[in-house]
Amino acid sequence: MWARLHGPTWLVALLTYGGWLALTYAHRALPLPILALLGGFVVAWHGSLQHETIHGHPAGAKWLGRALGAPPLALWLPYEIYRDSHRRHHATAHLTHPEHDPESLLCSRAAWRRMTRWQRVLFLTQTTALGRLVLGPFVTIGRFLAEEVVLLVRSEPGRRRIWALHAVAIAWVLGWVLGVAGMPLWKYLLVFVYPGTALTLLRSLAEHRVDAIRERRTTVVEAGWLFRLLYLNNNFHVLHHRAPHVPWFELPAMWRRERTRIRSSHVVHSAGYLSLVRAHAVKPIIDIENL
Repeated sequence: MWARLHGPTWLVALLTYGGWLALTYAHRALPLPILALLGGFVVAWHGSLQHETIHGHPAGAKWLGRALGAPPLALWLPYEIYRDSHRRHHATAHLTHPEHDPESLLCSRAAWRRMTRWQRVLFLTQTTALGRLVLGPFVTIGRFLAEEVVLLVRSEPGRRRIWALHAVAIAWVLGWVLGVAGMPLWKYLLVFVYPGTALTLLRSLAEHRVDAIRERRTTVVEAGWLFRLLYLNNNFHVLHHRAPHVPWFELPAMWRRERTRIRSSHVVHSAGYLSLVRAHAVKPIIDIENL
């Protein structure tokens, strides 16, 4: 009954929003490094929850899942844009291809040849763990907002409505943060938004790879319990792409059943995210020659 009612997802939602409210309200009582660690965790966790709602979890009315995932704790990404982009990512027949997959982190050979030296350096930093964690939020958010400004200027259908609704949602979030919790905006950006986005970018560092066979473009990171909880088992990315309708709490059992077969046919990072960070701290995870 607990699983059928998606109890684990509701519990995560309760802990995510409860933790966010508690941390923002008690921000003066915590040292900045501890607040950044916990604040980043809860914002990244909320991003994982949003991802679940996009795939129809928890079960029930669509408006309920949307209401659960819509509050923009990270501020910068409208829920509708994330939802539509992620659905196209799953639907494309050209997974990871930068011209077809809206969530691709790669570039084409032609685009690589057109890049200046500094553009190449910036691109390569985003294929390393330290680049993602340190510069990733600045690069990702900056690029996203610049692209959205262009779409707004061009009067892209529906974009102004999306951003108008997003502005209202941001007002509610900041109403609590600034008005009730009394946290300065710079502090919220520094210890909640930036580290939360960085942790989310770490998850996507090794989710996909370049491969001629589409099915082999998705990978698995065998993470410990903390990162599995943070990413709601999205580290089992092969399984998620194969069965996106399966809720996060059923993926570990699915992995135990299929682990041997998947390990024989897909890339599996068996040592977890910390090992991944050590191995690719400054070494790009992709091979430019294979783009």
